[in-house]
Amino acid sequence: MARFFEVVSKYEGKGINLPKRSTAHSAGYDFECADDVVIPSIWGNKENGKSHKGTLVSTGVKAKMPSDMFLELYSRSSLFNKKGLILGNSVGVIDSDYYNNQENEGVIMFNLVNIGFEDVLVKKGEKIGQGVFHKYYTTDDDESSAVRSGGFGSTGD
Repeated sequence: MARFFEVVSKYEGKGINLPKRSTAHSAGYDFECADDVVIPSIWGNKENGKSHKGTLVSTGVKAKMPSDMFLELYSRSSLFNKKGLILGNSVGVIDSDYYNNQENEGVIMFNLVNIGFEDVLVKKGEKIGQGVFHKYYTTDDDESSAVRSGGFGSTGD
């Protein structure tokens, strides 16, 4: 089975670039922000609308891959130094069954947290992260049979 990226229907015709590797020896595919989005600083309190929650930043694309693979998402190495942004979950995992799920069609999102003191604008088309495809293995006694029922964060608490 092939691996590929495609634009989700919500973003068709909106100038979304599919992820691509920057060089012939790059492991990761570079992802861009699909919309202008403000990532609020975590500093402050709930009264002024600040919290320690991350902001889901859409890429406008989804990934098709074989069932024994996953796509691992990483923050761009320069994202923290230039903008004070980190990946809220340290690393993201996109399972093969996330593709075309009923809730959000499998759109890949980066959970960004702004640990700087000022809100940060990330513009459409800016590179925000990279994804690396990996094969995985299961134990001989694995009995997982559940079926995905939703989108982002839908496989458990």
